[in-house]
Amino acid sequence: MTPATNAPRTLPRTCPLCEAVCGLEITIDGGDHVTAVRGDKADPFSRGFICPKGATLGQLDEDPDRLTHPMIRDRATDTCRAASWAEAFGLIRERIPQLTAEYGNQSVGLYLGNPNAHTLAGALHVPVLIRALATRNLFSASTADQMPKQVSSGLMFGDPFTVAVPDLDRTDYLLMLGANPLESNGSLCTAPDFPGRLKALQQRGGKFVVVDPRRTRTAKLADEHLFVRPGSDAYLLFGIVHTLFARELTSVRVDVRGLEEVRTAAAPFTPEVVEERTGTAAETVVRLARELAGAPTAAVYARIGTCTAEFGTLTQWLVDVINVLTGNLDSPGGAMFANGAALGIVRTRAFRLGRWNSRVRGLPEAMGELPVATLADEIRTPGAGQIRAMVTVAGNPVLSAPSGPRLADAFAGLDFMVSVDRYLNETTRYADVILPPPRILQSPHYDFALLNFAVHNYARYSRPLLPLGADQLSESEIMARLALAITGQEAQPGVNPLAAVDEFVIAATLHKAGRADRRGELLGENSIEQRIDLMLKLGPYGEWNGGTLNLQVLLDNPHGLDLGPLQPRLPELLLTASKQVELAPEALLADVARLHERLADAAPAMVLVGRRQLRSNNSWSHNVGPLVGGSNRCTLHIHPDDLNRLGLDGQAVVKSAAGAITVELEPTEDIMPGVVSLPHGWGHGDSDQAVARAHAGVNANALTDDSLVDVPSGNAVFNGVPVTLTPA
Repeated sequence: MTPATNAPRTLPRTCPLCEAVCGLEITIDGGDHVTAVRGDKADPFSRGFICPKGATLGQLDEDPDRLTHPMIRDRATDTCRAASWAEAFGLIRERIPQLTAEYGNQSVGLYLGNPNAHTLAGALHVPVLIRALATRNLFSASTADQMPKQVSSGLMFGDPFTVAVPDLDRTDYLLMLGANPLESNGSLCTAPDFPGRLKALQQRGGKFVVVDPRRTRTAKLADEHLFVRPGSDAYLLFGIVHTLFARELTSVRVDVRGLEEVRTAAAPFTPEVVEERTGTAAETVVRLARELAGAPTAAVYARIGTCTAEFGTLTQWLVDVINVLTGNLDSPGGAMFANGAALGIVRTRAFRLGRWNSRVRGLPEAMGELPVATLADEIRTPGAGQIRAMVTVAGNPVLSAPSGPRLADAFAGLDFMVSVDRYLNETTRYADVILPPPRILQSPHYDFALLNFAVHNYARYSRPLLPLGADQLSESEIMARLALAITGQEAQPGVNPLAAVDEFVIAATLHKAGRADRRGELLGENSIEQRIDLMLKLGPYGEWNGGTLNLQVLLDNPHGLDLGPLQPRLPELLLTASKQVELAPEALLADVARLHERLADAAPAMVLVGRRQLRSNNSWSHNVGPLVGGSNRCTLHIHPDDLNRLGLDGQAVVKSAAGAITVELEPTEDIMPGVVSLPHGWGHGDSDQAVARAHAGVNANALTDDSLVDVPSGNAVFNGVPVTLTPA
């Protein structure tokens, strides 16, 4: 580990705040204070790029409002006090086994927040927590975000982690829907300096088109921006698919099954029909189809704005259908598949959807979890299997999940709750025990998940920049000890529970790989590093797989390692029974009928959509002073025509089927008439975080309705929510 030193030093580190995985150079004074954060120009992937969030990593890391000791809540007074680790784990060891003994394992639920995708503990040690709980009541931010993409990929390719990303650095034409990477830095498409890559596309003579109900920063950079009615992306894409077939513009270059079924499904969605639903002219739909088919290389990319809509899975499916029909799937410059350096979960069976269903509403399981939109139902509805205790890890679903106030009420009624979190926030305020992980710079970092969605193959490992204090536990050790406590056990004297977990995994992995005799060859200062070394050696570039990569190579290249451009990877990636790309999965064709039925419905007069902000990272960056204020405010964007038509000024009351809020209005012509936009992650009125409380904003998810989901995936619907506006 990096030793403590009295001399100032500048050290490389991967930024863990979003999916761009940018390299940073962090300067630390003679103690543990960060004095500067800069982009790492020596990183071959990010090449010195840094965003405002990354530049304030030091301030987030040193936030004076972060928790530094376990907290225990006194229910009688509803106050929290500091506690020792032994007392905190002891209370968990007492309460959760009591509940599971009386009500069964299904009486405990687990919620995993977005930051779990950005931590080593989330990748390596949350699984042991899941196994300890032995519950089917698993929920995560995935069903408030990207689950439609993973479900469509699972049905088409047999593996929900086989996700095609645009080959940004080589494509000639990019059609982007519901994405705003100039503010989000990209999502399910790991691409540091996304703005620079889009500008490079234009400089080499290419074109990119943005389809969005808002003229975002990304849309302003684009060669063309098309307004589209929220929630209608599937119609627009079906219009393109219809045109590709009708004008004989298809050029399929991969082995597929179901081509004629797709042709039949697309038949009713003519450009003229979809114009009425989308607001996009029929001739524009035809032109987009011709441009995609005629470009030397092209890719379609759609993200969270399309996932969090009523037909999110159909939209994500149609993205890859178009990439297939235009000959651009698994082809340089098209939509390709990254090849992450670390061996992940080896899957041998095709993805299955709906292996079980939620107790109350019968919503289908996907990837081992249930939709977060039904979490409140499972807590509030009595009966066998009712959730009576919750464990949350790095999540704030009261602000991020639909019907947030309803979920808050549900948490308030739990018998017991544990949170692993660095903050006392809108969700953890209901926890009986809060277990805080250490500072970000005290943790190692490797992006297991995100590098499997990268637009260029790359690897980088960061050791901790600061040592743990005497009374601190690493996040991984917290997970290991929490798993023991949940099962009524405690660590034995002289036994490190984290090392024991890692040793078990290492032994099992070596045995499965037929290399049990090579345990002594693993490198690393501790069991976590040895697991990383094992995964690198067994990975596609690893020294046990014909390559040269191991942990030492990454330590010798602390700024990151360029592993080359994306390469065609089909058909070996396919896990489908047919060993073909399943272009027409039955579950998705069934949902096409629902899409067609919606054509007869009248469009709402006014709908709500979400909004990304450049300096906002969900709910947990709002306590960093430089990241709030200015343009990063919680206001409702509204077109001036709507403002005048409705007689509004200053503030308005916004009502939906789920609730009502009063919010400041911000007129702008950058949003299409009939649409209003509110950023997510705000609503800190009762927060214990001083900066966040001073810039409280309102909770957008007081307006979203947890009864509405994308049917195949169960994903929450945040975009296209019908609302009414009246003067405040």
